Amino acid sequence: MGANGNRNSKLTEPNLIKPCPVNLWHCPRGSISTSKNSSIFEFPKWHKWCLLPVYQDWQYMQSKGCFFIEEDGEIISHQYRMQIAQRSMVYLTIKPLNLSQVEGKPSPWLSVDTALYILKENESQANLQLVCFTELRNREVFGWTGELGPGIYWLIPSTTGCRLRKKINPVTDEAQLVYRDETGKLFLTKEFKSTLSDIFEVIDLDGNGLLSLEEYNFFELRTSGEKCDEDAWAVCRDNFDTKRNELTRQGFMDLNLMEANDREGDPCDLWVTLHSMGYNKALELTEACPFVIDIYAEKCKPKIKAVHMEACSGQLEKAICKSVLSKGDAKVMDGYENIIVHTYSCDTWITSVIENKSDEKVIIHINNELSKNCVNNRGLNIFAVEVGPKSTMVCQHVMPLNERQEWIYYCIYSLIS
Repeated sequence: MGANGNRNSKLTEPNLIKPCPVNLWHCPRGSISTSKNSSIFEFPKWHKWCLLPVYQDWQYMQSKGCFFIEEDGEIISHQYRMQIAQRSMVYLTIKPLNLSQVEGKPSPWLSVDTALYILKENESQANLQLVCFTELRNREVFGWTGELGPGIYWLIPSTTGCRLRKKINPVTDEAQLVYRDETGKLFLTKEFKSTLSDIFEVIDLDGNGLLSLEEYNFFELRTSGEKCDEDAWAVCRDNFDTKRNELTRQGFMDLNLMEANDREGDPCDLWVTLHSMGYNKALELTEACPFVIDIYAEKCKPKIKAVHMEACSGQLEKAICKSVLSKGDAKVMDGYENIIVHTYSCDTWITSVIENKSDEKVIIHINNELSKNCVNNRGLNIFAVEVGPKSTMVCQHVMPLNERQEWIYYCIYSLIS
């Protein structure tokens, strides 16, 4: 075993963006009312959006990725660099990736919310400027359209954590991964091969049906915490089925069979791989959500490359805070002019950000008990947050439990210290 229980290795700036003036997708907002140190948002039942943008003649690129839940509940995902060669109208979407082969029975994680934050790189990676995020929605697809100037952009996927969260009730029955025939030869079970095929589909980021060394290394880093170097990749090419210097689906299957043979049929390391990829003992994907990003550009061919797999914090936290401060409703806490609660709402989710302008840290008590048909990313109706001096932080994300029913967000904020 490796470290952490892993297996061993085998906002808008005029010069940057011009939002599209056409209302392509309808985004109704709920009614809003406020009272002393509380926020109340009431939303109608969810309904369909019927008008979809069509960009068939635009140049197109796609990349896949995945959200993973860590042991401590933190969510990590792939992050991307996108290059736009010249000023162009651009259309971006993100949605959960459906892996189901059964018609009429989509993958269960399609209900997980996704978003994409687009940041402009100015001179260096450390200097990123928030440009926009995907506010439009059609079913499980979240999108944005507008004009982007030439340059390098970072695409940071996000999910609120309201629906993608660690499962409380673990599965006890363990699926069989390998078996031996009458001669003693080891084989992968049909169920395990189907799961490996789905994993291959997720880690094949460019969707060309093959795994490059870079794509495979995202998988290795996730499951073992280590990278495969060029020498090891050469050995892999010599021993497993490859095409154009990339690993085929069958080669990926055989690589896992070799791992089982190296352990004389003991599936221990295989289970470490599966758990790292979000699967439970019944081979159900419960603690991960694969997604796909589609990019259309009118004037040039966009380029996109996965560069990191990191926690959905840091730059993302800053981007969310900036977007909420820019687009949300601001309310000063009664009696505390230096504490401001900013709330961004749409029909899909609500995000609240607390801004502390004072020179001292503060502890804010949050009570959601009067909310109706709501779930938040913290999993608690009552909790407290500590906000450092001269800082902002995401307080909570809230979504409806059932989108087809009315939901009411009622939150009371009070200062503890």
